[in-house]
Amino acid sequence: LSRRPEEPVLLAELKPGRPQHYDWKSSCETWSVAFSPDGAWFAWSQGHCVVKLIPWPLGEAELCKTSERKGRGSKAEARSRGAAKEKTLECGQIVWGLAFSAWPATGSGETEPACTMALPCLILATGLNDGQIKVWEVQTGHLLFSLLGHQDVVRDLSFAPNGSLILVSASRDKTLRVWDLSRDGRQVQVLSGHVQWVYCCSISPDCSMLCSVAGEKSALLWSMRSYTLIRRLEGHQSSVVSCDFSPDSALLVTASYDACVIMWDPYTGEQLRTLRHVPLHSALDYSSEVHTSSLRSVCFSPEGLYLATVADDRLLRIWALELRSPVAFAPMTNGLCCMYFPHGGFIATGTRDGHVQFWTAPRVLSSLKHLCRKALRTFLTTYQVLALPIPRKLKEFLTYRTF
Repeated sequence: LSRRPEEPVLLAELKPGRPQHYDWKSSCETWSVAFSPDGAWFAWSQGHCVVKLIPWPLGEAELCKTSERKGRGSKAEARSRGAAKEKTLECGQIVWGLAFSAWPATGSGETEPACTMALPCLILATGLNDGQIKVWEVQTGHLLFSLLGHQDVVRDLSFAPNGSLILVSASRDKTLRVWDLSRDGRQVQVLSGHVQWVYCCSISPDCSMLCSVAGEKSALLWSMRSYTLIRRLEGHQSSVVSCDFSPDSALLVTASYDACVIMWDPYTGEQLRTLRHVPLHSALDYSSEVHTSSLRSVCFSPEGLYLATVADDRLLRIWALELRSPVAFAPMTNGLCCMYFPHGGFIATGTRDGHVQFWTAPRVLSSLKHLCRKALRTFLTTYQVLALPIPRKLKEFLTYRTF
């Protein structure tokens, strides 16, 4: 039997300290947070040109940074005691975008980081205010690459999930650029098509598509094989600012300042569902202040049954895939970004004052029906499903026309 998930609970909050080397005015917003694919590290662009790399699970020291939660975290601390320690990356510029990837055990091209000694390692790409992308080796903190080409802020970064070391960057210079780190960070392609700042980019889990959104009412869908534009997705009434693919690549969600999330079939361009962020002021005491529901960020849960959104009305919302209204929400302040922990159960959010908050998220046991759909859609496009000699209702289920 299905039941309403519990409301998200704030587990921990990390706060930035005073900068040691940079002017306090060098920005303290947390525009990006990221978990490593294996869930072992958390990266936090805490402002002041600094990135914090924190081993996960959080230890007692981190959990005690939350107000009135001093006693928590001893078990997490015990698990992480003697393991990796927190690191600080001095990036020299305000950090806007973050993305992790694993470097394979053997070099697949011209360059292999000397610090890895031919062993697999974890890398972190950071998108900076001056247009640079700096790529770091996480365990040692060594700088591996400085990728030059963008002429303005690198707002977002996305690694191809297949381990190919292909990196896509989105910039305020209105372009996306494709880099191949296995070939010494060579720039492979420049994607032009946006007329405004590019806010977000997302590569589909099957590595076939790339979605990018800018200060425009449409999202652009690109082929990751030919690096050509597949189609424009038009339906929003204001700037689209965030996007994410479902784990099986069968769905794409876009979030806009128009207070709506649109769920698309990326293969056909069809709008499947619209999630409207209706103000919930009656549930919370906001006095006489006026808050809009302009969206900032949207992301899928790891199993693909939930969405999380952060909006300017100071709410974190959790949405179930089959419903049109949120199943849970929690009050937060000035949220800018959100990301699920790769193994589920937690959501990290970044705020305009530089804080990071960690929330509980619904843990769900996927139904056999959903697991079968996810397994099939991982390697079948919508058109391939529609061509199968199976009943119409089953086709509708497999293509998310019914939930």
